[in-house]
Amino acid sequence: MSFATPTTLSREQVSDFEREVNAICDDIMNNLGQADVDHIRNMIRISRASEIGGRALLHFGMGPLSWIAGVLALANAKILDNMEIGHNVMHGQYDWTGDPALNSQTFEWDIACDGEQWRHSHNVTHHTYTNILGKDRDLGYSLLRMTDEQKWKPRHWFQPLANLMLAMGFQYGVGSHDLEIGRYTHGAMPKAEFKARLDRFLTKVGKVWFKDYLLFPALALWSAPRVLAGNFCANLIRNLWTYLIIFCGHFTEGVAIYREEDTRNETRGDWYIRQLSGSSNLTGGRLFHIMSGHLSHQIEHHLFPDMPAHRYPEVAPQIQALCRKYGLFYNTGSLFKQYWTVMKRIMTHTLPPKRATV
Repeated sequence: MSFATPTTLSREQVSDFEREVNAICDDIMNNLGQADVDHIRNMIRISRASEIGGRALLHFGMGPLSWIAGVLALANAKILDNMEIGHNVMHGQYDWTGDPALNSQTFEWDIACDGEQWRHSHNVTHHTYTNILGKDRDLGYSLLRMTDEQKWKPRHWFQPLANLMLAMGFQYGVGSHDLEIGRYTHGAMPKAEFKARLDRFLTKVGKVWFKDYLLFPALALWSAPRVLAGNFCANLIRNLWTYLIIFCGHFTEGVAIYREEDTRNETRGDWYIRQLSGSSNLTGGRLFHIMSGHLSHQIEHHLFPDMPAHRYPEVAPQIQALCRKYGLFYNTGSLFKQYWTVMKRIMTHTLPPKRATV
């Protein structure tokens, strides 16, 4: 990940690229209908059924096999709720339906991240300032050094451990994002504002902890330890999976970093190119794409964040064709290949930069 080089496209070509990307978007957005509504409602039904089944197996099952099945079913429900349902609904992908249950401004998901805080830190900050150093706090999650352009500090020696801890508790990493702790500690945020943000975050954490680690174990009576352990493991699986997908969409080899000055006077076409060069995709089948919330199509998501995500596989070949036409890099690969480059980057930037020799 290095600073992006200026595009070799002429201003006319950038405008043409913008027009063609807009046409792809309009073709989908002008033809949304019942099939799109059916998809998201089916996902909600599957998630709920999987949660009921998983919790029933944890509460009433006997032996290790039913416990494992319960954990996997509950983890499946949590992944769907987090990725294919919550993330996409809160992006406004289904606001056009007028269904209150699919309203992006009121939807709340089953993770430790408060919905309103996520809508600001993700929808507004991340998608506006994608990969702009110093503006996009998703770049290393304010914890990891992912590029030479980030200042090395002694704490980065522990970066591999920090990465593991972030992966295991990913919902808390995402949930604490909007606290902007760095701004507060540097005196750029009033104490009252920080306290309000912190109270909101802790309130949401308390709600999910109460449900998974107090209420359901208590309802299980003598099976409380089994349920407590099952809920913990289901949350852990969800955290690791979402971390894996998100990191493979943002921090792979070939992803470009921008300076703030690089984006001054940015047109919509320039913004499209920044989203394209700052994202990477994962190859896989339909089930894989659903379980990733279709963030396996991170490029298409960054180009069209308010398009129903299950339509991304439909538009991806068209975006690839445009990239070939304009000579732009379309970053895609298998989960293993992409994560290997992520880990290589994390390990490389654990080390302090080499001093130039005279």
